Amino acid sequence: MSAPSMTLFHNPASPFVRKVMVLLHETGQLNRVALQHSQLSPVSPDAALNRDNPLGKIPALRLADGTVLHDSRVILDYLDQQHVGNPLIPREGHARWRRLTLASMADGIMDASVMIRYELALRPPEKHWNEWLDAQRDKIRRALTLLEKDAIAELTSHFDIAAISVACALGYLDLRHPDLEWRDANPQLAGWYFEVSQRPSMLATIPKV
Repeated sequence: MSAPSMTLFHNPASPFVRKVMVLLHETGQLNRVALQHSQLSPVSPDAALNRDNPLGKIPALRLADGTVLHDSRVILDYLDQQHVGNPLIPREGHARWRRLTLASMADGIMDASVMIRYELALRPPEKHWNEWLDAQRDKIRRALTLLEKDAIAELTSHFDIAAISVACALGYLDLRHPDLEWRDANPQLAGWYFEVSQRPSMLATIPKV
């Protein structure tokens, strides 16, 4: 087996990293990527990561020629063009924009969830901005409501960029924000997630934190 030709700055707790890991599993590319653990927060940067990605965010993917790709959307697009199977991101037409829009909505859920996590974990309780926290939670609820109403059939049809992104967003809610109890208001989404969470790629990437 040849040595990995790429390096992924990686933390298993990140839902954005998990998207990349799921795609690597789904497309059979896992052995092409070495993982470099990166422990960071907004107030605790990773110097090695900053040298390659001045924004200091994960995931970042260093290619064989030294080029570094970021963020997760760019990395997923790149990796999806490096395998011989059916693409997980449609190459053109309405399907491409629709699936990417659903994936972007999932990214928004992740963004809001990570911001809530930072506010609660890094700032003392007396400094929590409760109105801001509520606004982030409302973003999550609105996005889940739309997915429940308009996207279940599409998510069920293919485990592609949209489904991977939504699944990883829901997994992060379970990990960091079980208090949101998102399943209560979204039973169809909960049923779909129960099924896809049993895929080997999802089981292999459950954060061990």
